Amino acid sequence: MPLPTGPGGAPHQFSADRSETYCVHVCQQETVAVQHLLREIDGRRVALVTDDRVATLHAKNLADQLRIGGVDVALTSFPAGEANKSLRTACELLDWLAGTALARRDVVLAVGGGVVIDTVGWVASAYMRGVPYVNVPTTLLAHVDAALGGKVAVDHRSAKNLIGAFYQPKAVVSNVGYLATLDRRQLAAGLAEAIKKGVIGSPALFELITDVADRVLDRDLDALEGLVRASSAVKCELLAHDPYENDLRRPLNFGHTVGHAVETVTGYGPVLHGEAVAFGMTVAAEIAASRGILAPDVHDRLVRLLRRVELPVRIADLPVPVEPDAVVAALDQIRKIRDGRIRFVLPIRLGETAIVDDVGDDEVLSVLRRLSEPDR
Repeated sequence: MPLPTGPGGAPHQFSADRSETYCVHVCQQETVAVQHLLREIDGRRVALVTDDRVATLHAKNLADQLRIGGVDVALTSFPAGEANKSLRTACELLDWLAGTALARRDVVLAVGGGVVIDTVGWVASAYMRGVPYVNVPTTLLAHVDAALGGKVAVDHRSAKNLIGAFYQPKAVVSNVGYLATLDRRQLAAGLAEAIKKGVIGSPALFELITDVADRVLDRDLDALEGLVRASSAVKCELLAHDPYENDLRRPLNFGHTVGHAVETVTGYGPVLHGEAVAFGMTVAAEIAASRGILAPDVHDRLVRLLRRVELPVRIADLPVPVEPDAVVAALDQIRKIRDGRIRFVLPIRLGETAIVDDVGDDEVLSVLRRLSEPDR
């Protein structure tokens, strides 16, 4: 190639395209999950990261099974809970990785719920400028949402998920057998993210959830596997159009605008992410209904389903008190971070949404106050 010479001239152009694929394996037994993991790890060293609770329930045994399969596994854990989805935890994990024998092409294994998967994914993206990682979700919310899509982050006191990246996993291994240790509240929180996907992208998924919700809350493994397979497929289809959020008008944010504000004002923990999203979906549905763009029967079906699976649809349903004015103030902080604009995803009918940026604080506050009134 000829070298450019002389002063001036056009700027040089550089192009870097990303194209990534990975498998989502869904099963019901740990023995099957281990076989999937052994194939994905392919003889590499593994740094397994989990939280203290999941370490006792699942991760230590999983590490032993991988060692029996010939894998060199180092294991660590950090305290459970959204409050530990932090930069401090991430730095401690980076220090731990630096003390292991992990090489550039070895594998980080994230075993846990959304907090573990988001935190460990971001750590993997930063360590050695990015090492491969595999997600092994252990909560329903992680199975149907957090483990998929490569949105990795930790929280900041200013906003949830403020420090993060897009970094896709090498694979996802979803063993729904792990969900047998969850209580109904955690299962319901996971259902919230599945319901969201049904509303924005798949009437068939919404109907499936309506049919199997009770069995899911009763930990029926066949119902759980069917739900995880269907929800994963819908999310993968939705993500395929814009995996790195170049277009900020994203239906997947349905329920998250107010939901993230609720999590922020309650200190990241007392309100589960799925509970906050369910409440956020209710607020968005109320706004859409007030504007006359959401059919009353669809509004009623959504709220009925959320109630049925014991998710919050009114402020009194939230596990801790929340002041409407505080939520609106948190929205204002989010607005500053997002260049002065907040986009609301408003449902129109099952499978169709409108994304608007003209929802004002007064409109949100009016709905929040209405949802603070005694239920009629």
